[in-house]
Amino acid sequence: MASFFSKLFGQKNKLEGQISDALEGVIQKGGFDLKYSIEKKEEDKLIINFSGPDAALLTDRDGLVLDSFEIYLKRIIQNKGQEQIKEIIVDCDGYLEATAEELKNLAEKLKNMALQKGQATYMRPLPPRDRKTVHRHIAEDARVKSQSIGEGFCKKIKITPVGIERKNNRNFNRRHNRESDQGV
Repeated sequence: MASFFSKLFGQKNKLEGQISDALEGVIQKGGFDLKYSIEKKEEDKLIINFSGPDAALLTDRDGLVLDSFEIYLKRIIQNKGQEQIKEIIVDCDGYLEATAEELKNLAEKLKNMALQKGQATYMRPLPPRDRKTVHRHIAEDARVKSQSIGEGFCKKIKITPVGIERKNNRNFNRRHNRESDQGV
């Protein structure tokens, strides 16, 4: 029956069909009461937006289930050899925008603290999408720089005033040179 309708009304993009099938399977097997839309932005970006009575389940625990959907869909694209899509964004009722604002506010506080104290501050471990938001925000201020630290999916972010590391490296080099001159 599905092939009849696809012939009559036209078939979806092959990739969108694969993503739709995967989402339907997870929603059905998970017993979620969710709806979703797939929107293609530019040539290399897909946005999947969830809504429905079970939307709160996706955004609980800092959006862990939302992140899981995103990782799952990225793996599908990688395994299907779909190189034309470089980015998939999975959102739920504007959750990503609200989270990005909270992260920017926290990054701003930590940046100010780093500048005030003259030493590095650290942000809790974050998934890649959230780290990208923080790094972009920190990059807007030339007085500080940011760096991801750690292994695995979630990494901490180190926010350092510019010049601090150079100063510390100079002190290390002086101390090291002094010790080697003395034969230590």
